[in-house]
Amino acid sequence: MIIVALTLHLLAALLWVGGMFFAYVVLRPSAAALAPEIRLSLWSRVFARFFAWVWLSVATLLCSGIALVLLAYGGFTALSVYVRAMMASGLAMMALYTYVYFVPWRGLRAAVAAAAWAEAGKHLNQIRRLVAVNLILGVVTVTVGVAGLYR
Repeated sequence: MIIVALTLHLLAALLWVGGMFFAYVVLRPSAAALAPEIRLSLWSRVFARFFAWVWLSVATLLCSGIALVLLAYGGFTALSVYVRAMMASGLAMMALYTYVYFVPWRGLRAAVAAAAWAEAGKHLNQIRRLVAVNLILGVVTVTVGVAGLYR
C-alpha cells in the first residue's frame, strides 16, 4: 500500500509542477505573438483542461500524503522537519491554486466569453504571476521532499 501511495503522490506532483513549467516556460512565450483574442481564447481553453487535472492532482496529493504519513512515517507527531516543510509548502500551493481557480480564472473565462479582451488580459496577467509563484513553490516542495530522503 505504501508504494501505491508514494507512486500516486509522485505522479500527482509531477503532473502539476510539470504542467506549470510547460505553461510558463513553453506555452506562454509561444502564445505571446498571437493576437489577443486568439491568445486569450487559447489560454481559456488550456486552463479549462489543465485545471481539471490540477484538481485531481490536489485530491491525490492530499489523500496519498495522509496515507504516507499514517502508513510510512508513524503519524503526524513523528514527522521529520523535511516532511513538515513539504506539507506546509504543498498546502500553500493548494491554497494559492484555489484562489487562482476561483478568482482570476473565473474572471478570465467571463471576460473571454464577453470578448472583453483588455479585462481578460488583466486576469491572465494575474494568473501568470501566481503560477510563477506556485511553480517556484512546487520546485521547492519537491526539492525539500527529495532532500529529506538523504538527510
